[in-house]
Amino acid sequence: MLIGEVARHSGVSARMLRHYDALGLVRPTGRTVGGYREYSAEDVRRIFHVESLRSLGLSLKQIGRALDDPAFTPSALVSDLIQWTEDRLAKEAELLERLRAIDASAPTGWQDVLRVVELMQGLNSTSAARRQQAVLARPGDVSVPAELLAGAVLAESDPNVAGALRWALARSGGDGVATLAAGVYSEDVDVRRRAVLAMAELPEVPGATAALADALGDPDPTVRRQAALALGRRGVTAAVPTLVGMVVEGSNDVDAAEILGTLSQDPECADRIMTALVDELAAPTADSATRIRLAQALVELSGTTVREVLRQLARDDDRAVALVASSFVGLLEERRRGCHKPGGRLVLSTDSPCAEEPMSAEHAHLPHGVEVIAILPEASDRIPAGAEARTVRVTLAPGDPGAPPHRHPGPLYGYVTEGEILFELEGEAPRVLKAGDALFEPGGDVIHYQGANNLADARSQLVVTMFAPPGTPVLTVVGPEELAERRHLRVGG
Repeated sequence: MLIGEVARHSGVSARMLRHYDALGLVRPTGRTVGGYREYSAEDVRRIFHVESLRSLGLSLKQIGRALDDPAFTPSALVSDLIQWTEDRLAKEAELLERLRAIDASAPTGWQDVLRVVELMQGLNSTSAARRQQAVLARPGDVSVPAELLAGAVLAESDPNVAGALRWALARSGGDGVATLAAGVYSEDVDVRRRAVLAMAELPEVPGATAALADALGDPDPTVRRQAALALGRRGVTAAVPTLVGMVVEGSNDVDAAEILGTLSQDPECADRIMTALVDELAAPTADSATRIRLAQALVELSGTTVREVLRQLARDDDRAVALVASSFVGLLEERRRGCHKPGGRLVLSTDSPCAEEPMSAEHAHLPHGVEVIAILPEASDRIPAGAEARTVRVTLAPGDPGAPPHRHPGPLYGYVTEGEILFELEGEAPRVLKAGDALFEPGGDVIHYQGANNLADARSQLVVTMFAPPGTPVLTVVGPEELAERRHLRVGG
């Protein structure tokens, strides 16, 4: 057959057949009198062999060796082809994910596209500092798909980067719950932990509660505890058994006890919580420390039954338990007479016969109802020269994580006016400040790590007065490199 007829029957172009001939891959057996290529039946079979091997991804050089070298074995080459194909598919899948992320951001111009691509490249960096910077440096006017941030949260092992990603996810336009919920069912326990922690910091959205409820049955205790805390803050009573178990085990027992106190405001749930705590107190395996934690949890509840249980504990054979229970009985009596306010401080009052806290001579002139909460010696040394006083009100939506780690130019003081604030300074453990609680921050070199709304279903607010040189910013975000350098100074890190 001549080259044109072979091309029609084989589907291989005449140009490619000439290329095969030039490479010596498929040379026609003969030539016509006029010098045209003439292919035999064996030549045509070789062409089909070449095309079959090309379909597997072999190069023409590899095909020639495979057809002409009797010692050539296909096993090694096929293994290489499998690896090359898998690598190519992974790159194409990555490209597809990138294109979908850009499409989901609804870009209005190429500048928006470039910013999203820059963020994705930063998140893929091997440097934790670079990944964190990519998240924190994102312009506020750039829309980033929540699914992209959620996927990054599930994959992030560095705690500082993970915190920045959760902060960005909570502030994103979407919720990313579908991606996080898939993570709750992952076979990787680390992924499940990250998923539950991220969902706990999101404002309440459809689908999150159901996924967290499923996490209560997770075999990993950390996953169960984080899910219980998040559900309890949402008012889900299914978290009660896990929360009680946390008090018994001493794992986040203070947070668990406070949430149990909130849930006990529902009379039906209050009976369940009371019964569970009393049963644990009577358990033969409960040691002294466990029973003290259970007594502390009881104080968060209300009602006459609590006082009766604590009075019984005040006569306990265990001296430590008896002393703690006795002090709690007195605390409840003060609370009942209206002498105690949230936060554990006595309030001096002329309206009830409460015992007054001892006062130093310098405060003896204060009228009833007035108290000195804290004294800051040498306060003038902390205030920058020529500083102005600024009064700032901060209002946080439910679940709002607040600003990323930052510094203030000078000291500030204030108090929580509404809700609860999760407050953390460098060198101090995180703590929850409730409405009426005061706060102080020295400013300057000290990093303010957290000032988040601790409530998932209500807003929180605080008012502070800060001293700062005129013209300076209210706060300055701390870069990831410095956060990494000072990580050892963070108690809650």
